[in-house]
Parts: sequence; C-alpha cells; structure tokens
Amino acid sequence: MRPMKTLLHACAFGVVFTGAALALTGERMAEIPLDKMSPAQRAVAEAIMSGPRKSLSGPFNAWLRSPELADRLQKVGEYLRFNTSLDKRLNEMAIITTAQHWGAQYEWFAHAPLALKAGLDPSIVAAIGAGRKPDKMKDDEAIIWEFTTQLRREHRVDDAIYTRAVNAFGEQGVMDLIAVNGYYDLVSMTLNVAHVMPPTGEEMPFKQAGQ
Repeated sequence: MRPMKTLLHACAFGVVFTGAALALTGERMAEIPLDKMSPAQRAVAEAIMSGPRKSLSGPFNAWLRSPELADRLQKVGEYLRFNTSLDKRLNEMAIITTAQHWGAQYEWFAHAPLALKAGLDPSIVAAIGAGRKPDKMKDDEAIIWEFTTQLRREHRVDDAIYTRAVNAFGEQGVMDLIAVNGYYDLVSMTLNVAHVMPPTGEEMPFKQAGQ
C-alpha cells in the first residue's frame, strides 16, 4: 500500500464527493428515491440536505427507515461534527480512530481527508489506519489517542488520562470527546450492517469488518 498517495487521492476525491447527493449503499437498505419516501422520511431527508452536510451519504439512507430516530441522530451528529467544542483536527482524529476500530471503510473514506484538511499530520493518519499508535503526536493529540483507545479497550478511562483531558479541553470538551466516540460507533455499526462502502477502487488501510 502507498499511504501518502492513497490519502492524498482520497482527499481530492472527498472534496468532490461530499457535495454530492449520493448514498453509496450496497445490497442492504437500498437508496430510497425522494419521490418514494413517506412524508416523515422526506421531511428528515430535506432537513439533512439543506443543512451543512448537503447530502444523504453515509448512514442517513439507512437511518431513514426510522425517520424519527434519523432526525434525532442527525441533529446530534450535526453538533458533533460542525459545532463541537473540540478542535476539528482532534475531533476528526477521534472519528478516524473509531472508523479503524470498527473496520468501517466508508467512514474512513469520508473522514481521513477531513482529518488531513483539519491539519492532522499524514503520518498520524497513516498510523491510525494501520492500527498503530502514531509517533510524534502533539500533546493534545496524544490525549485524544490515549483517551479514545483506553475507553474502547478498558471501557473506562483512568484518573491520569481523565485529568489530562479535563486540563486540556475542559469538562465540556471531555463530554464532547465521549460523545463523538459514541456517535461514530453508531455510525460505523450502521455502515457495516447496511454494507455502505466507498467507491470501487478506493484503497483502504484496513480490511472491512468481517473480512
């Protein structure tokens, strides 16, 4: 694999893709055309497409099977992606760490370019994709890595990393960090169950979950 070339290609493609109204869903939960949606589904779909995301890509097509749930989740996701108290570089780092943990290839395809755009070093992105602890992280990045990894591994965090996280991000930042991990756990589970995949030919640094 050629990590740098792959990441830069994904970044270039992602800029084009994120503005398109595409839902790259595989054999499960096929895309619902707007004219086939129920009124409740159509209302949620239009709210998503008129918001900052501009498309129904990712988990949203699957979530529309339960429109009230979809509406509540997309509002949480909008906060955690666009309005969180965490710096975007750190927020995207937590998201791609979640994608790698779940083997959620679409999530990686969508967010690795955003992590690079937010200023995360390409070597850190490549290490996360390979399932390795990155070298030469900044202090705040090391906190994100340890907090997120420890939370998934131990199902809790110890006093030392909790204190470091509160000192760096405040209690709101810690709560937003917990929430972005949990929300993108749900996103990744949805993508894997619904077989939402990146475009054919896109190179991924890890196998899809279940492969």
